[in-house]
Order: sequence, then structure tokens, then C-alpha cells
Amino acid sequence: MNNKQIESITTDMTLLDIISAHPATEAIFKSYDGQVGECICCQMLFESVQQVAEKYHLNLNELLAKLNSVTTD
Repeated sequence: MNNKQIESITTDMTLLDIISAHPATEAIFKSYDGQVGECICCQMLFESVQQVAEKYHLNLNELLAKLNSVTTD
């Protein structure tokens, strides 16, 4: 068993922290660009996942589930 702790993405983490630790998550954020009408990574890089969900009226639980799905091996 691997002793490496898998850190879940939480609502208070910034996009920068998430993308830096888990580069595959950038594609998840980019998948919402068309829906929200702008580049989320460009506009909200230093904001938390919760702030992104609130600003763009996204389902927070769905977003977290998608992000966490690409961080596990």
C-alpha cells in the first residue's frame, strides 16, 4: 500500500493551487469556458472553487466531483 496521502480538492482551494498540484484539472475548468462566456482560469486563477461556482452559478458539488475524478490514479 502506498503511504502517499491523496489530497482531495476542497471548496476553499484556489484554482492556481489546484492546477499546480493536478495539471489535468485545467481541462475541467476550460470545459466550462463556453458555458460561462469567459476563460475561468484567466479571470479566477487566484479565487477559490467556491467563489468560481458562486460567480458563474455552477453546481459546486458537480464541479468538485469532476475535479477530484482526475486527481486519483
